[in-house]
Amino acid sequence: MAVPKRKVSHARKSKRRSSVWKLGVPALVACPNCGEYVKPHHACPACGQYNGREVIAVEAE
Repeated sequence: MAVPKRKVSHARKSKRRSSVWKLGVPALVACPNCGEYVKPHHACPACGQYNGREVIAVEAE
């Protein structure tokens, strides 16, 4: 059976995991209607539009 001969240090373990556990930057695109940044393939929370039509009724301030 393969068993580690010595304890893996905290620094060595962290170096190995450093690239795996990082969070990626969320992808954002500008809404073609109002210019607000939204997630791709999601309705805009500011104007309520998706794919050129209104899908969410948003009250004006």
